[in-house]
Amino acid sequence: MARTDFDKRSPLTRAALEFAERQHGAQTRELDGEAPLVTHPIEVASLLDEAGYPDEVLAAGVLHDVLEDTDVEADELEERFGPEVARLVVEVSDDPTIEDEAERKAALRRQVADADERVLAVFAADKVSKARELRLRASRHGGFDRNDRLKLEHYEASLDMLGRRLPGHRFLDQLRTELDELHSLPGCGA
Repeated sequence: MARTDFDKRSPLTRAALEFAERQHGAQTRELDGEAPLVTHPIEVASLLDEAGYPDEVLAAGVLHDVLEDTDVEADELEERFGPEVARLVVEVSDDPTIEDEAERKAALRRQVADADERVLAVFAADKVSKARELRLRASRHGGFDRNDRLKLEHYEASLDMLGRRLPGHRFLDQLRTELDELHSLPGCGA
């Protein structure tokens, strides 16, 4: 896995990246089914680094999917990375007890909307990365399927929420640009 500048500067983020790589193991990105899933959390942390966030936020960016996609529990994150990193990851993780995906994502947006700016930033960076991935996949496959449309609706609703909570933040412009590009694709239906 290619290393980044931020993980060289930060022992906390380096440890988070090594942990995420182990936990995500052979999981792959939806984009092509071949790229390691951990490339997404690295992109999220890179966005956060470029925006000037501190190490705890970068580490949370690297770890933001481990509660949802692996068997890691919040108490393990707290033990390994401290209460602030664990809190950030918990607050950007959806509730697996909500079965309906649209309802689960709406609950996540409400949860994040009530959180602090650091949580909002991790959530926003995640959406920028995910919207890019959706745009690339839809471009390669010539359109959208039902799951893609649900994701697009979630990203649009996330942009609305973030616009109220993080007005003027650089991630809003990036997410808006990605969504505009998605809407310009044939078959988007928007």
